[in-house]
Amino acid sequence: MNGPARFSALAVTLAGMVLSMSGCSQLEARDQLNKGVDAYKSARYEEAIDHFQRATQLDPTLPMAKTYLATALAQNVVPGLTTPENLKTANQAIAIFQEVLAKNPNDVNSMKQIAGIYFSLKNLDQAEEWQKKVLAADPKDPEAAYTVGVIDWTKAHENKLKALQDAGLNDDGKGNVKAPKKVMEVIAKENAPLVEEGLQYLNQAVANRPNYDDAMQYLNLIYRNKADVDYGNTSAVNEDLAEAQDWTSKAMSTRKANEAKKNAGPGGITMDANGNFK
Repeated sequence: MNGPARFSALAVTLAGMVLSMSGCSQLEARDQLNKGVDAYKSARYEEAIDHFQRATQLDPTLPMAKTYLATALAQNVVPGLTTPENLKTANQAIAIFQEVLAKNPNDVNSMKQIAGIYFSLKNLDQAEEWQKKVLAADPKDPEAAYTVGVIDWTKAHENKLKALQDAGLNDDGKGNVKAPKKVMEVIAKENAPLVEEGLQYLNQAVANRPNYDDAMQYLNLIYRNKADVDYGNTSAVNEDLAEAQDWTSKAMSTRKANEAKKNAGPGGITMDANGNFK
């Protein structure tokens, strides 16, 4: 066999070996992915992370491997904990979700997961920013709208408590009509835009999910914040409190109906719309 022929034969042999090795790696990667899913379903998150990491190393092109890895990492983030280790896990998950978004900018699941991580760490500004990105991609997403409304209420509630506590007062949940005008003017100025936006997004959430009892309960709460903003306008305050009570009643009856439906439904392990295993 002459030189060129030998070279050609060697090239073909090497190419076959590479394809064979690649095929083995892909099969092993899928096996690791499946093992990771099983571990995740059993709440063995550290084990799941190891399997998903191995899967991405064996086959970086494997669909969903990075998403599953980031989801498992996100599950390991402890809400409210700001230790270096916990923040490292959170940042790793966020970075991987962003890698997924770099290839698929409209991946709503990754956006929601990032928002959820920021929310669990009480980084409300970043959480709100990412939930609004979700709504830009899917305007009818009820959970994203609900979360923005919750964040607005949380900010407004914290503003109110601080202003009242600084004045030696407690929140009565009914408009604080007996509080000094100068205190309530500060609260109204800070909270008016938050209440307006919160109402918008919580109503949007209920419009897109009519049985959203959690959103209804927060509509009750934010109408009580609106009563603070309407301080000095007795009729407006009374209307706000009536709306709050009405949403409380709707939330209770809707929750009862949801529970009855849930108890009557089938069980089993499934994956929700966000890519999380249940």
